[in-house]
Amino acid sequence: MRLRTTAAIAAGKGTRLLSRLRGGGSALPGLVTERIDPAVLRHTLGSLPRGVVVVSGTNGKTTTTKMLVALLRAHGLRVFTNPTGSNFTRGVISSMLGEVGLRGRLAADVAVVELDEAHALHFVAQVPPTHALLLNVARDQLDRFAEIDHTAGLLTRLGEATTTGVVLNADDSFISRIRDHLQPGVQVRWFGVDPTIADRLPELQEADVRFADAGERPVLGAEDGLLLPGEDGSSVTVRFPGGADVGPVTLRQRGLAAMINATAATTTARALLGPDFSAATAAAALEAVNPPFGRGEVIDAGGTPLELVLVKNPAGFTVALGTYGGEPAATMIAINDNYADGRDVSWLYDVSFGSLRERGVALTSGVRAWDMALRLRYDGVEVGEVETDLDLALDRFLAVHAGHPARIFCTYTAMMHLRRRLADRFGLARFGEDPAA
Repeated sequence: MRLRTTAAIAAGKGTRLLSRLRGGGSALPGLVTERIDPAVLRHTLGSLPRGVVVVSGTNGKTTTTKMLVALLRAHGLRVFTNPTGSNFTRGVISSMLGEVGLRGRLAADVAVVELDEAHALHFVAQVPPTHALLLNVARDQLDRFAEIDHTAGLLTRLGEATTTGVVLNADDSFISRIRDHLQPGVQVRWFGVDPTIADRLPELQEADVRFADAGERPVLGAEDGLLLPGEDGSSVTVRFPGGADVGPVTLRQRGLAAMINATAATTTARALLGPDFSAATAAAALEAVNPPFGRGEVIDAGGTPLELVLVKNPAGFTVALGTYGGEPAATMIAINDNYADGRDVSWLYDVSFGSLRERGVALTSGVRAWDMALRLRYDGVEVGEVETDLDLALDRFLAVHAGHPARIFCTYTAMMHLRRRLADRFGLARFGEDPAA
């Protein structure tokens, strides 16, 4: 191990300690470490015996990564991951600092890291992944990613850098085409939904990622995972024609998107584990996974069941409204336009808010609270109050709706802010402190 790497890790650990004492964010220690040794990832993750798995795509990265990690750990593997959802390279490094020694050795068999589409390329320049799981393509933060073709290009380059195996979404035309750009000999596995529910895919996708003809969809084989929802609408089975099915299982996170994420994670785990994969072990692991922070997480806010739902682009908000919007609950929407959210919030006009019309929205908040209130009025949704200050808004929302089901749809930095406030107020685990899986 180079002295520069040791110095970088030591500096990062020191920054991590100071940051935690001051209640700071999760990325700063990684930024300090990377500045001292830009190749620190190569020297720490590059030699893990079971390789490095990268999970990327526009929607579902955090949930799918958590599920995949749970599946691999249930099968006895020691897994390093970035559990906070800080999906830039500095976030990966920050997560690593708590587990790596000064000599740069991790007590892990495999790394499973969630990466932002753009920053994944910086990561793979240091550590070419052995495996990649590529989920989907949608418009997301146009000021950062430009149009949908650019995002698809970033994920294609990630696939090109992968050395051993890639798992692709058979129902997303941009993702499926990545198959034609992989290195020779790289194994391809697919995940997708059963054709009987293909008519539900438009609620998850943008028009430009759908196949014009059903015949264009890749044909799934014996080792590929197929989502079969249960008749009750809440359970899911992942079918493998060449092996035992996983399920039916009832996930703790609701909705079709979570079921697809579970199918993607299970297909990847099976590809990684080979003959060591156990369908029964996988089913038990999936049923035990709690929703990640802010992704349908239900918090006991002093007797009020409060559900936090992350929304960050048209497809994601549409899915969230389809899953939660029609249910009886007081609703607050918190929209920020900070860098991590994307500065351009015009995407709100590509979301239909009709499902909120009957009950209305109690309160809008965040930097763009007035923009959100105006957007809702265009769809005939009544807004009770507008309060741009998130702390004041949260206090008022909980006071008015105490003891009754409540829900907050929020962009990323709004979710982070609210989650920290809730943790401090109700004694919850803070973001970055991985609670029970």
